[in-house]
Amino acid sequence: MTRSSAPSHRHILLASLTGTAVEFYDFYIYATAAALVFGPLFFPASSPTAQLLLSYASFGLAFVARPVGAVAFGHFGDRVGRKSTLVVSLMLMGGSTVAIAFLPTYAQAGWIAPLLLCMARLGQGLGLGGEWGGAALLAVENAPPGRRNTWGMFPPLGAPVGFILANGFFLILGLVLTDAQFRAWGWRLPFLASAILVVLGLWVRLRLTETPDFTEAKQSESLPRVPIATLLQNHGRALLAGTGGVIACFAIFYLATAFALGYGTTTLGYPREAFLGVQLVAILFLALGVVVSSVMADRRGATAMLGLGFGGCALVGLAMGPMLGSGSLALVFLWLAVALFVMGFAYGPLGGWLPALFPAGVRYTGVSMTFNLGGIIGGALAPIAAQTLTERGGLNWVGAYLVAAGLLSLGGLALMRGRGVAQP
Repeated sequence: MTRSSAPSHRHILLASLTGTAVEFYDFYIYATAAALVFGPLFFPASSPTAQLLLSYASFGLAFVARPVGAVAFGHFGDRVGRKSTLVVSLMLMGGSTVAIAFLPTYAQAGWIAPLLLCMARLGQGLGLGGEWGGAALLAVENAPPGRRNTWGMFPPLGAPVGFILANGFFLILGLVLTDAQFRAWGWRLPFLASAILVVLGLWVRLRLTETPDFTEAKQSESLPRVPIATLLQNHGRALLAGTGGVIACFAIFYLATAFALGYGTTTLGYPREAFLGVQLVAILFLALGVVVSSVMADRRGATAMLGLGFGGCALVGLAMGPMLGSGSLALVFLWLAVALFVMGFAYGPLGGWLPALFPAGVRYTGVSMTFNLGGIIGGALAPIAAQTLTERGGLNWVGAYLVAAGLLSLGGLALMRGRGVAQP
């Protein structure tokens, strides 16, 4: 398949953006529901804190499933092709999300309710394991010379798009429904609405063709029989570096969104709609950071922009306690906006940097594995660790978690220093 017969640039970028927007919408409506309602609805416990921890634990299940999905979808993405793998991953991810809308609660079904919730969450995680990496390759492997970081920003832009859709939906529900109505049935509507986004994503992706890089690798017979084995045997340093490089963006995102929402509406006592509105505006700074850092990465190199993001992660960690716990909603907003802008620098250039770490024959597996392994360290543990640290030592300890995440990501960059991957 030649470039002349490939879909238009606009269609390719829309396809890479749509899938990750659905991914983050699905993931974040679960994170929001876990912070707001899943504890008392699905988990029996005498302590509200214990219920919230169990709810966050179910949230973390998807991160455990994501590397499994990364291996499975990475195998077919590197052996069969990017297009068909992306279609299947989207269907599994979206189907699991829609299923949550129909689950019984603990009061209705007893222990079966949290079991079904965890199964649906695992299904989400498996689908998500192959989503981001494939979307990044779709953009980067079709990019014109010198534009790979700019094109690679479209999958990361799915994060603010999905967040705005998810947060906006919950905000509207909070304004039009009573608290009793929201807890009884309103929380189900965002999960049900995911079906619309999945259909849109499938419509876009079914019109795609294979990427030039995959087609070339297939024609030259350079596709390994077992991509994960080749990856582990020959590309261990890149795998470790990429995993480390992902930690900071996940840590910032879930501490500034899911954890901050739960902490702000319970411990700090802010109204749910007010805090959701503040987050909805702050997320625009994430989009701005992604665009600025990705465009600059094509001029100055992805490593330089990522370094700014990872260093900034440590700085916003130091400011977390004084600002988020200040008692002033204006200072809370300022911290959220700065943290999410910094996340844009830690996240946007990953779309071009991670694919540059691996050859085409193991690229889908490599990018998916690094993104999802880093997600376990930076994302799955973040809400649980933050809740525990808050109970024992306050917000300053949670900020220290962010500092550690930034340092780990800087270590990942250092592993590939001088190896020619800063500018894909």
